[in-house]
Amino acid sequence: MSDRRWLLPAAAAAATALLLVLPFYLGTFWLQTGLFAMSAAIGAIGLNLLTGATGQLSMGHAFFLAVGAYGYVYLASDSGPHLSGLGLPTPLAFLGAIVLAGVAGGLFSPIAGRLRGTYLGIASLALIFIGQHVLFNAESVTGGFNGRDVPPLELFGLRFDDSPELVVLNVPLGALERLWFLGVALLVPAVWIARGVLRGRPGRALNTIRDHEVAASVMGVPVARYRAGVFTLSSMYAGAAGALLALVFRRTVPDYFGMFLSLDYLAMIVIGGLGTAAGAVAGAVFVSVLPQLLTRFGDDLPLVAAPGSGGVSPAEAARILYGAAVVAVVLFLPGGLAGLWTRLRATASRHRSARPLTRLEQEEQPV
Repeated sequence: MSDRRWLLPAAAAAATALLLVLPFYLGTFWLQTGLFAMSAAIGAIGLNLLTGATGQLSMGHAFFLAVGAYGYVYLASDSGPHLSGLGLPTPLAFLGAIVLAGVAGGLFSPIAGRLRGTYLGIASLALIFIGQHVLFNAESVTGGFNGRDVPPLELFGLRFDDSPELVVLNVPLGALERLWFLGVALLVPAVWIARGVLRGRPGRALNTIRDHEVAASVMGVPVARYRAGVFTLSSMYAGAAGALLALVFRRTVPDYFGMFLSLDYLAMIVIGGLGTAAGAVAGAVFVSVLPQLLTRFGDDLPLVAAPGSGGVSPAEAARILYGAAVVAVVLFLPGGLAGLWTRLRATASRHRSARPLTRLEQEEQPV
C-alpha cells in the first residue's frame, strides 16, 4: 500500500520533468502545438470544475477566455493615438487579467444561480454574442476587427520573446521555448489546485449539488455560495488560459473567441471525462492537438484537403472526428478517457489478485 501511495506523486514528478526537458528537443511546430494543448488544458480544468463537478452547463467559456486575453493586452499595453492601455508591468497585467475574468464570472454567477440545465446554457451562450459585439466595436480597447498586438511578458528580467538571445545547454531558447516553461508553471499548479478542490470537502459539496441540490441544501451545504464560488474559479482558469493563448498567438483577434471555441471546450471535458482534472487535460490534448496534426499531415491522409479546395479541410475533419468521439464516449464510455484508464487499472488489479501464488509467496502467507 505504501508503494501505491507514492506511485501517483512519482508519476506526476516524472511527467513534470519530461515537460521541462521537451523544449530542448522539440521543433517549432511541436512547441506551438504543445502550448495550445497546455492553454486548452488549463481552460478545460476550469470548465470541468463548473460543468463536470457541479453540473452547471456553461456555453460561454470562450467569453471568459476573451476577457483574459484582451484583459492582459489592455493592462500591459501603453496608450497610443488610436488604442488605449494602462501600461502596467506585464506580470501584474497577467494577474490582473485572471482577476478580471474572475470578476466577470462573479458578476454572472447570480444569474447562473437562478437557472438550471438548458436555460443556464442558453443564458451563458448569450455571453458569446455580447462579447463578440464588444470586441468588434470597442476599438480603442480591443482593436476592433483587426485585433491588437500582445506585449511580451517580462518576469524577473526574463523576456518571453525572441530577444534578447538566451542559450541554455547549447540550445537557443526563443519565444516558444520560454513560453513553454511558463505554460508548465501554470498547468502544474492548475492541476494541483483542481485535484485538491475535487478530492476535498468542497469537491464533495459540489458533487452533492450536481447529483441532488435539494439534498445538498438539507445537509447544510450553502448551494448559492458554492455555485458562485465555482463559477468565479472556473472563470479565473479561463482567464489564465486566455492570457497564455494571447502570448502564444502574439495578436488577439475577435473571431477566435466565438461559439465554436466554447463547443470545443465542452467536447474536451466530455471526451476526457467529467469531474476530473486528469480527464480535462486528456480531453484538451485530444481536441487541441488533432486539428494541428491534420493540418500538418493532411496531405498524406485520405479525404483531407487544403482549405478552399472543395474537400474536407483539416479543421472540419478534426471537428468530425472529435464529434464522433463525443458520441462514442456518451454511448460506450461515460467516464471518458479518464474512466477508461480507471477501468484498465481495475482490470489489471483483478488479474494480479486472481493469479496463483508462487511457492515463495505461499510460504510468506500467515498461518
